[in-house]
Amino acid sequence: MNELEKTVPAEELVNPTPSETCAVETSPAEDISEAADRMENESAEETPVNYHNMGKAELNEAMRSILAENRMDAHREVTAIKQAFFNIRSRESMEEVNAFVEAGNDPRDFSSVPDAEESEFKTMYAEFKEKRAAYLAAEEARRQENLNKKQAILDRIREIAEDIDNVNVKFSEFQQLQQDFKAVKDIPATAETEIWKNFQTVVEQYYDHLKMNKELRDLDFKKNLEAKKALVEEARRLEAQSDPVAAFRSLQSLHDEWRNIGPVAKELRESLWEEFKEASTVINRRHQEYFEQRKASELANEEAKTRLCDEIEAIDLATLNSFNAWTASTEKVIELQKKWKEYGFASKKANTALYARFRKACDDFFAGKTEYFQKTKDEFNVNLEKKTALCEKAEALKDSGDIRKAANEVVKLQAEWKKIGSVPRKQSDAIWQRFQTACNYFFDERKKLNSAKRDEENANLEAKRAVIAKLKELPLDGDRREVIGQVKELQGEWQKIGFVPFKLKDKVYAEYREVCDALYGAYEARENKARMSNFRERVSELKDGGHKLDRERDKLLRAYESRKAELKTIENNMGFFNVKSSAGNSMVREMENKIKRLKEDMAQIEQKIAILDAEA
Repeated sequence: MNELEKTVPAEELVNPTPSETCAVETSPAEDISEAADRMENESAEETPVNYHNMGKAELNEAMRSILAENRMDAHREVTAIKQAFFNIRSRESMEEVNAFVEAGNDPRDFSSVPDAEESEFKTMYAEFKEKRAAYLAAEEARRQENLNKKQAILDRIREIAEDIDNVNVKFSEFQQLQQDFKAVKDIPATAETEIWKNFQTVVEQYYDHLKMNKELRDLDFKKNLEAKKALVEEARRLEAQSDPVAAFRSLQSLHDEWRNIGPVAKELRESLWEEFKEASTVINRRHQEYFEQRKASELANEEAKTRLCDEIEAIDLATLNSFNAWTASTEKVIELQKKWKEYGFASKKANTALYARFRKACDDFFAGKTEYFQKTKDEFNVNLEKKTALCEKAEALKDSGDIRKAANEVVKLQAEWKKIGSVPRKQSDAIWQRFQTACNYFFDERKKLNSAKRDEENANLEAKRAVIAKLKELPLDGDRREVIGQVKELQGEWQKIGFVPFKLKDKVYAEYREVCDALYGAYEARENKARMSNFRERVSELKDGGHKLDRERDKLLRAYESRKAELKTIENNMGFFNVKSSAGNSMVREMENKIKRLKEDMAQIEQKIAILDAEA
């Protein structure tokens, strides 16, 4: 490929405009030549070596091979090798930093370990850049020298064409000069079009001035006409070829041949060129449509692969906190990898970057999975040790003489067991069965003890109900001393009876309290009534003394205030008792009874004061 062909954009080659194809007889061939060379490069790049699947040693070997073969035109391969190599080094450096930090070190103290393979690669890469710079300079000098040669040949042809008197004599030299001109290849791209147009102009000028035998000139034109018509037919037959790229390459060869064939009669030149141009346009259009379709397909693949990258990157590893969650996400990632393989290549510009992005997302996912499973495995082993220790504690309690106390300790061990997480699946059933067996031993023993206790409590319940029945049989209007004495005897009997079933404790006590209160209340009321009657008689005796009533009243008032102060003190002190304990409940009941007696005393004093006030 010459420099002119390297600088013309591919869009201009695959879609030439009418003005470009019709300007001169040979301009389409120049365009097609360049496009064909570009297609060779693109075809070579369609199946590139995937350097991202190689290791550092393989990449160094590939670089070493390029230098050994002195392939200074392989700069694209070198760029791909460089990118793949430093992607590997980047991942290795990240792993070294992570390992350094996980060992408990400060990341700021990290220092990368020199890599021999990286040093070797950098040396080879620097050597390649130096050699390529020299190669490009030499190529440019060679093209400039070729341009000078062509220009010298062109100047000589112009001299011959302008020497009308000797044009026939110089025909052989003219033909040799044409061959010499065409034999010189690769000139600077900026001079290619102009030098070729100048060549065509001076050649046509020569033929116009040529005063040679008409039969010889007509024979040359006829031969060229037949050759060019054959090229037109071959170009038309390319339309039936199924591969548009192969057809385009073949067309480029036809244009090269057209260029090398001499001119035809002047009156046929334009029409013959139009036929060849029309056939070429069909091939060019198919070639352009092919690349437009491929571009659309590559764009669709790029969008699809971008969505796959987005989807796998959207997986939040922080939310995957169970084996099931990781398994489900793993299946999803594998499915995305299968879809990736189903899509074709994206555009050359995006394909490598997309693959690197997708590969990184997959690597990050599986690295996170490995880390989670290892961490979980360690946690499971720690949990197994904890649960084994609980089993040993539960089994050691069998030697305890107090089954109830041991059972309570087992309950605490069960609470600890619930707080401990899972263990490895292989040991899960066995460790649970061991712990359950140890616990059940104590609960079975406690159940036996509780059964005997319930029998005793039921017997106590019957005994207390018998006491209540006896209390209910006592009269409310009998001799106070005799009845109250019997009540106290029955109360003493009640106190000696043990516990009853817990759920009936309050009910039977309330029934007992109600009977006792009724008996005490009835006889207390009779006694209060008698005392009040005696007080009225005493008031009548004190009535004649006037001042004696006042002293009595003052005495009652002092007694009232004394009980009132005592009542307030007791009510304040009740706030300091812990009613949750049995001792606290007992003292609260005692306080409540005392408050009740104080209020009753105060009510009686108020009645007595009222009697005194009525008699005053």
